[in-house]
Amino acid sequence: MFTGIIEEIGSVKAISREVGNIHFTIAAKMTKELKVDQSVAHNGCCLTVVAIHDECYQVTAIQETLDKTNLNHWEIGTEVNLERCLVMNGRLDGHIVQGHVDTVATCTNYEEQNGSWKYTFQYKDEHLTVEKGSVTINGTSLTVVDSQEKGFSVCIIPYTFENTNFKNLKTGDIVNLEFDIIGKYVAKWMQQGH
Repeated sequence: MFTGIIEEIGSVKAISREVGNIHFTIAAKMTKELKVDQSVAHNGCCLTVVAIHDECYQVTAIQETLDKTNLNHWEIGTEVNLERCLVMNGRLDGHIVQGHVDTVATCTNYEEQNGSWKYTFQYKDEHLTVEKGSVTINGTSLTVVDSQEKGFSVCIIPYTFENTNFKNLKTGDIVNLEFDIIGKYVAKWMQQGH
């Protein structure tokens, strides 16, 4: 369980393939506080720490993860939003985030708006956003500004812009999306005719 409040931006230092899996080595300041078998959200995708070496740690992504996330677009040097799992006696500053990416989206537009930034995204799958509702983009808890069918926009304040990988995001880039868990349950309930 996560909150969508990014702790740090890590950097991909090595990528190796083993059968259908990919091992990613991530450099991050938080490495010294991690332990093997700990969950860390990487661009919103929960992955297990499998090894630690000095200032770097390693995680493994299986084919299912690679098929549903933007991890297969990572390269050496890719900057990744990182968040350790929620401490249950802490504040929930973002919203309830599972670390289970629902789908990917494409950034179709971004614009600077007098000190903030507005990003627009489109996706293919059947999911729902609502204006002023929560959505997680690359692990970052954000509020939907404009909601439309298979698309939405968000606005980013300068702090979020500087302290996440949004500062690197451009038109055409692929991001991970996790939709609000409460909204997903309501949509499922409505589909069943309630």
